[in-house]
Amino acid sequence: MRDFTNDHSALALNTATLGHNLDGAGAGWSPERVIDACAERGYGGIVFWRREIGARAVAIGNRARAAGMQVAGLCRTPYLVGRETPAAVIDEARASIDMAADLGAPVLTIVTGGTEPGTLGLGESVKRLADRLATLAPYAAERGVSLALEPLNPMFGGNRTCLFTVADAHDVCHMVDAPNLGIAVDVYHVWWDRTLAEGLRQARGLILGYHLCDWLENTRHMLLDRGMMGDGVADLRAIRGAVEAAGYAGFCEVEVFSAEDWWKRDPSEVLDVIVERFRRSC
Repeated sequence: MRDFTNDHSALALNTATLGHNLDGAGAGWSPERVIDACAERGYGGIVFWRREIGARAVAIGNRARAAGMQVAGLCRTPYLVGRETPAAVIDEARASIDMAADLGAPVLTIVTGGTEPGTLGLGESVKRLADRLATLAPYAAERGVSLALEPLNPMFGGNRTCLFTVADAHDVCHMVDAPNLGIAVDVYHVWWDRTLAEGLRQARGLILGYHLCDWLENTRHMLLDRGMMGDGVADLRAIRGAVEAAGYAGFCEVEVFSAEDWWKRDPSEVLDVIVERFRRSC
């Protein structure tokens, strides 16, 4: 397992950690200011959200690389299932692939969406998800982008996801069988899964991203109350060990949604704390 106690070059910031994924949250720093602040602190990578990029993908990607960082990824596609208009979803998903390519982001994260209208359970939703991924994966490959399925905590079932475990995501990868389709592992969503290590062993070579945060013992909001690493009950070292044993050696992406705590702090403080916690707790 990699030793980060004296080296945080594998650290990446997901800009949602500064509140940039919701209106009115965070300090409102521009992408350029976030890039410069991360570069000053030795972050190796950065992950943006589509809402921040607009029509400036090429310029923002170039700015990050000029600062000595890599654009590690882009969040995210629209929900691919659980919506009434699949044709519009495919068009928007292709546009998100184009944005990732223009940004120079090698990975585009997919939060699948929930249960398909007019269906019950998960079977039909997963089938339609696989069909839509089979349509999108070749286009993404042409643009040099890999697609990372992110399983979510079961509490998001129904409206945000139809995949709950790494094993679920692995099954869909197997159904689609596209070389640029893999899995993003987010601590917040998988820490509870006692089958995680086995799921990761089965998915060896498919892990495209690893997202860091913590699960607070007394979580107040299922979406917007993530903990900073070391503040919660997730076994971060054990999870990373299993992720790396599955062949992953890429960035560790800090993604903390925290409307009542970290989003209210000065971003400079947040970025400093991340470095310290990454070295000590992750």
